[in-house]
Amino acid sequence: MDKKRKEEILEIVKKVGSEEYIVSRNAEGAPITLKKKSKVSQGKKSRQAGAQFELRVRKDLEEKGWVVDKWSNNFDLEKNKIIPAKRKFNPFKKVMTIGTGFPDFVATKFLGDKVYSIIGVEVKMNGLLSKIEKEKCKAFLDKKVFSEILVASKEKDGRKILIKYKDVKERYKNLFK
Repeated sequence: MDKKRKEEILEIVKKVGSEEYIVSRNAEGAPITLKKKSKVSQGKKSRQAGAQFELRVRKDLEEKGWVVDKWSNNFDLEKNKIIPAKRKFNPFKKVMTIGTGFPDFVATKFLGDKVYSIIGVEVKMNGLLSKIEKEKCKAFLDKKVFSEILVASKEKDGRKILIKYKDVKERYKNLFK
């Protein structure tokens, strides 16, 4: 074993015994991953804040007259078709997470005389979409699954939290040329 690899292993062993790290182990008891406790708690708080904001967006849309439902599909860019979203299993709580589709919500509003508006709503605290999410939005709009896709973002006005909706076509104009 070379000297560099030996030093890496000794560093991992020191961290395993440390109070500030959480260690996950395999079936034999050997350490697999090390995570800082501060990062684990930060991630937990971020997930909770995101879930609370998602609920707030849903209530806001319902107050504005939209019928809102969780979207449980996704878009496969390789196959160029809509597929059911994969469900995620949480081994600690022993539950399956169902609503993991993109976008987060599908909202419907009656416009009159057998005409409905169907939009997709993606909830992002910072309002920014990843490259893959932008491509999925373009595909959904090209296939005319949604009449528009909105990105709901969080904006603070003092202590008050405001929800801002931005149309994907307006936000990412260079993608929709």
